[in-house]
Amino acid sequence: ALSAAMALYDPYRHDMVAVLGETTGHRTLKVLRDQMRRDPEGAQILQERPRISTSTLDLGKLQSLPEGSLGREYLRFLDVNRVSPDTRAPTRFVDEEELAYVIQRYREVHDMLHTLLGMPTNILGEMVVKRFEAVQTGLPMCIPGALFGQIQLSAQSLRVLVSELIPWAVQNGHTAPCVLNLYYERRWEQSLRALREELGITAPPVHIQGLA
Repeated sequence: ALSAAMALYDPYRHDMVAVLGETTGHRTLKVLRDQMRRDPEGAQILQERPRISTSTLDLGKLQSLPEGSLGREYLRFLDVNRVSPDTRAPTRFVDEEELAYVIQRYREVHDMLHTLLGMPTNILGEMVVKRFEAVQTGLPMCIPGALFGQIQLSAQSLRVLVSELIPWAVQNGHTAPCVLNLYYERRWEQSLRALREELGITAPPVHIQGLA
């Protein structure tokens, strides 16, 4: 109950969001795990269990990749938004080992989704990504975060969110295949544009960098 209250009040409390996700998403995690098992790329991820952190990323290699590649754009996202892949909390409240990895993977690819969707880490950007994740994963913790985080938006940002960004995020969430089945670490060289086309993700309808 405390984690739910804190996560609703402050979507940036990743520790509370993590606890809420683990304690409410057991059934959904099984569905996601089964989706990954049925997909060749997803099954390979489950078998090899790659992790995304500064200790596993070759930042020098990402920096040397061509402009517009997934790896280069992901690194740019980290730099511009001053975020680190090391901020994702370890799983604590999921007993089954494979399901614990699924939710850990979900957390660690969150910034990849920001990169794929072209969303910054301000409140508006987080609300858009949460809508996409809610459609994609069905995890219960995505829904209240997407709903209640918007009370912190300005009237202009809320209008843009409701009229343009939510419909766009929902449509792309339905169109794209399960993003947990992407072995991102083996796609660094792929152009971000080509990956978006492969997934059916369209460009956002508005630029939201200046909206808070």
